[in-house]
Amino acid sequence: MIVIVALFTMIIHWVETLAYSMRWAGVRTQQLAIAMSFVTSTLLISRLSNMIQAPLLGAMVDAAILSGSPDSIRHLEYSFRLIIGSACLGTLLGILVTPTAIRWFATAIQHFAHHGSMPRLLWQLLIPRNWPKLARMVTIPSWNMLGQIKLVGLPRRFLVMNMIVTPVYTIGVLCSLLAGAMLPEFRATAIQLSGLVNGIATILLVMFVDPAGARITDQVNRGDRPMAHLKSVVVFLQVGRLIGILVFSQLLLIPFTWYIMVVARLVANWGLS
Repeated sequence: MIVIVALFTMIIHWVETLAYSMRWAGVRTQQLAIAMSFVTSTLLISRLSNMIQAPLLGAMVDAAILSGSPDSIRHLEYSFRLIIGSACLGTLLGILVTPTAIRWFATAIQHFAHHGSMPRLLWQLLIPRNWPKLARMVTIPSWNMLGQIKLVGLPRRFLVMNMIVTPVYTIGVLCSLLAGAMLPEFRATAIQLSGLVNGIATILLVMFVDPAGARITDQVNRGDRPMAHLKSVVVFLQVGRLIGILVFSQLLLIPFTWYIMVVARLVANWGLS
C-alpha cells in the first residue's frame, strides 16, 4: 500500500511542479489567459491522484490504530516520511521535465487558441502519428540553461515564502492523520484539524507568493521586465519547492503533529464539557 500511496504522491507533486511552467509557456505564446486556464485543467490529474491516495492513507492510519502497538505508530511515521520523500522525487522529476513541458504546453496552447476545443486537443495527443513530433520536442536540461537564471532584480521575500508554504501544504494532511493515530480517542477531531496547518500556508500563499508571482508574469508579458526574470522566477519557485519539501517538511512533521494533538484535546474536551 505504501508503494501505491508514494506513487500517487509523486504524481501529484510532479504535476504541481510542472504547473509553474504554464506561465512561461503563456508569456512565450502571448496567450496568458489560456495558459492559466490550462493550469486548472492540468491540476485535475493531481486531484484525481489525491482521490485515490487519500483513502489509502486513511487505511494506513486505521491499520496502525487497530494493531495497538507503539511500533505501529513509529512505522506509520516512517511511512509518512517516505511519502514526503516521494513528493520530493516528484518535484525533482517536474524540474527535470520543465524544459520539455514548456515546449509541449506552448504547442498545446497555440493549438487550443486556433481550434478552441479541449477534446480535440486531447484527441490529437492520442494519435500515434503526432508522437514523433512530441518526442522531437524533448529537451534535456543543461548547465547553459541554468547559467541564464539570475536572482538580480527579483523580490527575495516571496521566493523564501514559497520555500516555507510548500512544505507546510505537503504535510498538513499527514500531520492530522498522524495526530489521529496518536490520539485514537480523538481521531475524528484530529483529522478535521488539518486546516490548522494548511491555513497557515494559505495565508502566506495569498499574501506573499501568488500576487508577487502574478505581478512579475504580467510585467514580463507587457515588456516591462525581460523574459529572463520570468524564467528565473519559475526555476527559483521550483527549486524552493524542492528544498522546502526535502528539508522543512521532514523537520516540521512531528512539531505540527504535536500542535494538532494539543488543539484536538482542547476541542474534544470543550465539546465533552
